[in-house]
Amino acid sequence: MLSEKLVYLKREIVTYAGFIESMFIKTMEAFIKSDLNELQEIIKKDEEKANHFEVEIDELCTNIIALYEPKAKDLRIILMILKMNNDLERMGDHCVNIAQSARDLVNAGYNKYDLTDIYQNTLQMYRNALEAFINEDHLLAKKVCETDNIIDECKNSIYKTMVKMMTQDTKIIESALQIMRIAGNLERIADLSTNISEDVIFIVKGKVIKHNL
Repeated sequence: MLSEKLVYLKREIVTYAGFIESMFIKTMEAFIKSDLNELQEIIKKDEEKANHFEVEIDELCTNIIALYEPKAKDLRIILMILKMNNDLERMGDHCVNIAQSARDLVNAGYNKYDLTDIYQNTLQMYRNALEAFINEDHLLAKKVCETDNIIDECKNSIYKTMVKMMTQDTKIIESALQIMRIAGNLERIADLSTNISEDVIFIVKGKVIKHNL
């Protein structure tokens, strides 16, 4: 039955999303704690697990479309999950990028710059996007889209601070660039959370918004 397959598919994508959330938290906490072992595990093992999830869900979506030829909302849901699957895989890549920069910062002894605001706001956006998907809550999805500018402001503030610090002390240029790289990857995770939320709005309301609220 198509309905049963869709329930299973939704459960699998939510499981994948939960893994990406734990990977994201693990990455940032390892950076904060200067835990090189955890950072290495993320780089070597967690990315492989994320990619394995992505391949399995992609195959599941393809098989459901081929076997059941879904239409209307059922088809839109499957296509959204395919896009969401790709977004989650990219989030995993951004976590690995953050872990690589964090590793270099820990090795350089320069990992105490406070990224709490951009991290917590990005994590909340991601959690809200996932909740909006699970509950088909277009209002919460709209809220996620509307708060994306908060992350942009956080990133821009970090960039400005790093540029100022680099001009004052050229010895920290490499480390400052790594901080900027982390901030940029956090912004991309927020952008991908916005993508998911836009798709939720399309599924529920049939409207394509693409940031035009």
